[in-house]
Amino acid sequence: MTPILEMRGITKTFPGVKALDDVSFKVMPGEIHAICGENGAGKSTLMKVLSGVYPHGTYEGEIFYEGEPMAFSGIHDSEARGIIIIHQELALVPLLSIAENIFLGNERASGGVINWHETMQRTQALLRKVGLTEAPGTMVDKIGVGKQQLVEIAKALSKDVKLLILDEPTAALQENDSRKLLDLMLELKAQGVTSIIISHKLNEVRYVADTVTVIRDGRTVGTRDAHAGLSENDIVRDMVGRDMTHRFPDRTPKIGELLLEVADWNVWHPEHKDRKVIEDISFNVRAGEVVGIAGLMGSGRTELAMSIFGQSWGRNISGNVKLRGKPIDVSKVDRAIAAGLSYVTEDRKALGLILDETIKFNTSLARLEAVSKNGILDDMRDTEVAERYRKAMRTRTPGVFQKVSNLSGGNQQKVVLAKWLFTEPEVLILDEPTRGIDVGAKYEIYTIINELAAQGKGVVVISSEMPELLGMCDRIYVMNEGSFVGEMPAAEASQERIMSLIVTE
Repeated sequence: MTPILEMRGITKTFPGVKALDDVSFKVMPGEIHAICGENGAGKSTLMKVLSGVYPHGTYEGEIFYEGEPMAFSGIHDSEARGIIIIHQELALVPLLSIAENIFLGNERASGGVINWHETMQRTQALLRKVGLTEAPGTMVDKIGVGKQQLVEIAKALSKDVKLLILDEPTAALQENDSRKLLDLMLELKAQGVTSIIISHKLNEVRYVADTVTVIRDGRTVGTRDAHAGLSENDIVRDMVGRDMTHRFPDRTPKIGELLLEVADWNVWHPEHKDRKVIEDISFNVRAGEVVGIAGLMGSGRTELAMSIFGQSWGRNISGNVKLRGKPIDVSKVDRAIAAGLSYVTEDRKALGLILDETIKFNTSLARLEAVSKNGILDDMRDTEVAERYRKAMRTRTPGVFQKVSNLSGGNQQKVVLAKWLFTEPEVLILDEPTRGIDVGAKYEIYTIINELAAQGKGVVVISSEMPELLGMCDRIYVMNEGSFVGEMPAAEASQERIMSLIVTE
């Protein structure tokens, strides 16, 4: 059987970085082919070469599609052949309807006039195909991220897709939405659609994939049959070049005095004045302790963290915060930082980093006074600080003058962590600290968390990945609908016990 896709000897170089080095692989018709690798391995770059985002002439190597050589000059060329890519960051317009988004740039029109009747009819048929019951006129900002991902797939189907590429499609989804999307991929496979999935979630890869290609450091490690006894550990070993017997680094907790206390915390929605988002929450963190907060998406975890960190979200906020038994002022972000708190946002690209600036610029951003004298930035000191944290965080980059937009997700996360560690916090709140990063980078983040706890700092970890909470935390709070519904030592916790608290409260 002739492959639907073959990429031969693909090499792609950016200034100072060889992102892809002689990468080759094949995809057979009707299969789901997974591309796995650590952050920075070159997976997304490879797919951008394939789809024409990086046009022919900007890379070396050959692309054969349906047996013919391809020289795409842009994404419209690849889409015309039925190759559709759905990027990790969704390309939907929030203030347009589902129908308008699905046919944006591909309008059902005649003589420059849109045929709305046909548009709505076709949208309804596409929504049924992906399992959505929303009306075509529903605004995209009124539906959740999981449904938005399905709208993206409906948009792809509207273009007569033959080869569907999904880049980290479940990174921002909770478990139920992830399973729906994976099941849809299997349905599309049954209908003859070939798919390529890029994912760090190896259990999902094994659930849907027929074949797995692993890329490491920009080179092809190999391609394996997913149905021939391939285990997650096999994939991990290929990805990182070593066995990882333990997904979480060993740690002997040394828990000390009471460090952070939050009491009777209440927060109202900033726009919907009658909606109370956080209700009467109280919790504490001890020195050297890693405390987890579990809960489904929308339970209020992020809103809680942001409201504590300088009241950066919400209104009519009330309650008390103490550090080492003394009240602290967290009414503004700079006051929260000065008091010893820091917060690593779940959205590193929108809220954690200035993407168009360098590692050096971002590292000192939250504590400029430490690299300044008389209000003037000390450039040498600034560079020294950035370089020190680059080494400490083991950030993979040619240097601190590299723009963070050019870094992989895992390395971007390390820059965010470095920025907040430079403020020398006593309590660090980490919101989804490993979202969208691979197992190798996760292990490095976990090691940093353990090092912080060993220094006597308090660490709060908010995560949608229950194995992460169970593997890293000393104690876990369970959150549902803006309130804590349970608390337990991690040693007594299980996924089943946490979920039972969520669904029964």
